[in-house]
Amino acid sequence: MAANIVGISSMATRQVLAELGAAYQKKTRQSVAIESVGGVDAARRIRAGEKFDIVVLADGAMRQLEADGFVKSGSRAAFADSAIAVAVKSRAKRPSLTDEESLKAAILVAQSICYSTGPSGAHVIRLLEKWGIDRLMSERIVQAPPGIPVGTLVARGEAELGFQQLSEFLDVPGIDIVGPLPREIQSLTRFSCGVCMLASNEAEARGFIGYLTSSEADASKRRHGMEPV
Repeated sequence: MAANIVGISSMATRQVLAELGAAYQKKTRQSVAIESVGGVDAARRIRAGEKFDIVVLADGAMRQLEADGFVKSGSRAAFADSAIAVAVKSRAKRPSLTDEESLKAAILVAQSICYSTGPSGAHVIRLLEKWGIDRLMSERIVQAPPGIPVGTLVARGEAELGFQQLSEFLDVPGIDIVGPLPREIQSLTRFSCGVCMLASNEAEARGFIGYLTSSEADASKRRHGMEPV
């Protein structure tokens, strides 16, 4: 049987949306099915005309989808904030994340680093450019393909240091989460949700978004490494 509410999201919100979708179904008997893929792929599929009721992506991508007429105007709502974290293979030496200089030093001695195609990866690239080591590190950079967790590559030993949203590291086996980026260079990504222009069940979608942005959802967000907004 098809779900009442069908959505698409980036991988960063996969676990929390699965939990909240199940809770909402129990509460309302409205079934929810959210497909989580790489954020770039999610936006591309919406632009290509695939039908979804809701979408949950980084706010920048959501704003553009709304501006271009793929998300219903005025339906976009803030969902959660997510911090960038660092991970290493299980039982590997953990670098110091005391401050900006300690992170830079850890990157410089790493055999390889890995980041995603999403907002966290863009932030790491900006840091390398800011420090003037982007060219030096160019041959030691591994970019995870869209939809592939950075932690998976770290667990396999394909990268020494991994950078991604904390929420995306929490359920990956074979890694240790070292911690968030130092406060002075941390970058929070705000994720938003909205009703797709081609929604088949707009009323149900708006009801679910109301639940996702309510205080009832706060505990789940924190449990999955995100902060309510």
